[in-house]
Amino acid sequence: MSTKNNNPKGIILILLAMMVFSVQDAIMKYIYSFVALYEVYLIRTLVSFILVLLFLKLTKKPIVFKTQYPLLTFCRVILFFFGFSSFYISLTVLPLATATALFFVTPFLITIFAHFFLKEEIGIRRWSAVIIGFIGVYIILDPNFSNFDYLSLTPILCAFCYSLSMIIIKKTSDKDSVYTQTFTFYLGAIFISSIFYFIIGDGQYNTGVSPASQFIFKEWFVNLEVSMLLMITTGITASVAFILLFTAYSVASPSVVSPFEYSILLWSSLIGWVFFEEIPSSRTVIGIFIIVSSGIYIFMREKAQDQSIATEKPLR
Repeated sequence: MSTKNNNPKGIILILLAMMVFSVQDAIMKYIYSFVALYEVYLIRTLVSFILVLLFLKLTKKPIVFKTQYPLLTFCRVILFFFGFSSFYISLTVLPLATATALFFVTPFLITIFAHFFLKEEIGIRRWSAVIIGFIGVYIILDPNFSNFDYLSLTPILCAFCYSLSMIIIKKTSDKDSVYTQTFTFYLGAIFISSIFYFIIGDGQYNTGVSPASQFIFKEWFVNLEVSMLLMITTGITASVAFILLFTAYSVASPSVVSPFEYSILLWSSLIGWVFFEEIPSSRTVIGIFIIVSSGIYIFMREKAQDQSIATEKPLR
């Protein structure tokens, strides 16, 4: 029996993973006002590292830390780390559903990068879907360039970095397992976050008034009786979602399960409405519909062409 034939199980796992990811994002949005960004990053990554390590031990899977592509791995870690830093910063200025929707320009960017860096052939239909998808982004942002908050672009910056890291993974996956690639990121994130502690952890640079600036430069390890449990929870949710996500891709066809990653938009919208009183505008709803439709169309065309580019790896 094929290891990738249980599509119903894969779909259920993807739906669960997206729900857990949306909970993690909601916690990040809730705690940004009283913790520092890289403080959360450090605790979250430490917890995730320990839990994934325990998962591999319990399931008797091989644990390999050494990468066969040190330079490419270094670039991927940097892209991933600062990419998702951008996403978390976006939660200080954008509704949860909007930030999540803008991140899903990832399939469009992966398609573009695959053409230029991997020399993949992309047909006119997918190029059209990419263009239409970016029209959806424009509709959501509704830019008024005389008074435009450029932090609204941070989810797209995250998608840009993430898409480049996915192109790198396409190069490194032949020798590095998904868990090796995950561990290298964890170790890199722990190292970079620790450096930030010694540079900005005392809060001496916390002189800005914007929520984003304060999130980055706030003093570390203050009010731990309130924040520590929440920071640990972000690590638990991140590792659980990761395990669910990659299990889904290992037991089911990526072309079948990948469109269900868009279910995170439903969870984000629901959580944003219930906990943060965020109600998407009609423009946002239209833009999300266009982005999702274009992304799913790209997945469908890849399946029709038997060419996995955006569908091969998880988008989250």
